[in-house]
Amino acid sequence: MDKQQRNSTMASNDPDLPDPCGDPQPGDLIEIFRPAYQHWALYLGDGYIINLTPVDESQAAAMSSVKSVFSRKAVVRMQLLKEVVGSDSYRVNNKYDHNHTPLPVYEIIQRAQVLIGQEVSYDLLGSNCEHFVTLLRYGEGVSEQATRAIGAISLVTAAASAFSVLGLINTRSRNRPF
Repeated sequence: MDKQQRNSTMASNDPDLPDPCGDPQPGDLIEIFRPAYQHWALYLGDGYIINLTPVDESQAAAMSSVKSVFSRKAVVRMQLLKEVVGSDSYRVNNKYDHNHTPLPVYEIIQRAQVLIGQEVSYDLLGSNCEHFVTLLRYGEGVSEQATRAIGAISLVTAAASAFSVLGLINTRSRNRPF
């Protein structure tokens, strides 16, 4: 299998997604498409990435577990990209480069290597795997997934409040003696 075939096999085949930017380069953000969510990693070079995995799971189970998004603690691990991706697809996605300036590559890699093996706090909305890798690349943690989730939660909360108020008004009007 040549390099082009290998890239197309491991990269996403979804026509709605941009083609991967060729081989990942050190410091690139890697978006891995899991069945129910996207997992994020940072490419270190030589086929290795750094990413967050749950503390209480084996490496193999952590790669594909939905449980990982509900964990409160994570371990920073250096792993082979192909092993983390498994049968899922991925793409290089430095989508925040248009409004955040990447740090120099040597600094990104140095910051990442210092964290390998450390246990960190994990929070799906405030400190997730996307926040982690964007913090390494840009010096600021950013997560579009978390922003969308917070927006959806806010919308549901607002709708529930509105229905609650409407129900209260409706109940009061029915219980009014005439």
